[in-house]
Amino acid sequence: MLGASSSLNGLRFPLPSVHRLPSLVRRTRPMLLSPPPLSASASSSSTGDQSKSKPWLLVGLGNPGKMYTGTRHNVGFEMIDAIAEGEGISVSTIRFKALFGKGFIGDAPVMLAKPQTFMNASGESVGSIVSYFNIPLNQVLLIYDDLDLPFAKLRLLPKGGHGGHNGMRSVINHLKGCRDFPRLRIGIGRPPGKMDPASFVLRPFNKKEREELDFALQKGLDAVRILLLEGLNKSATFVNSSQPSELMNR
Repeated sequence: MLGASSSLNGLRFPLPSVHRLPSLVRRTRPMLLSPPPLSASASSSSTGDQSKSKPWLLVGLGNPGKMYTGTRHNVGFEMIDAIAEGEGISVSTIRFKALFGKGFIGDAPVMLAKPQTFMNASGESVGSIVSYFNIPLNQVLLIYDDLDLPFAKLRLLPKGGHGGHNGMRSVINHLKGCRDFPRLRIGIGRPPGKMDPASFVLRPFNKKEREELDFALQKGLDAVRILLLEGLNKSATFVNSSQPSELMNR
């Protein structure tokens, strides 16, 4: 598949100014973080009490700056915003080249991140966070757009390749080639006619698409809650068995 963001290769823009987002709910409990050992990489085989003491890392992929806000390539950012709003987590500080925030979903500690490196260099941010906090890769959820899924269709998988997505390609490269981490893909559909996919992913949504996407983002928030509190199998069943038309009729 043609990389969804191939036209962005090599571009380097100045980092846009960051607007602080309101914190809807103040968390009073401290994060349950172990002292960071600063290892070069995190193993996806980490299990037991050590794994349970680690936070989940939820990362949405996109491009920073107003010109990319509300475009198809930024649905990963929108999913993180929906999680932040739904759980009252402020994602307003810059750390690890990302807009970054910490909080809880139920009793599960989480970190939310929106890399500000531009899509094709997303791995620089993700790799730094995973390494610093030594997060097991089975607790790193990547959220991003997918041209090969019908519009507003969600798909949750425990692992996989990059599928031609340049942001995911970068993440996998910075995780030393490891692909064993879950990912939530958000369908944006195929471009009409002979439109260049690189141009299509930078287009905004029309009114009908906006309504469908907002519904899908709410479904994604529910899926993330199930993932963290009940496990990947239940969350994947919840997500993957539902078509957009079925969800809209519920």
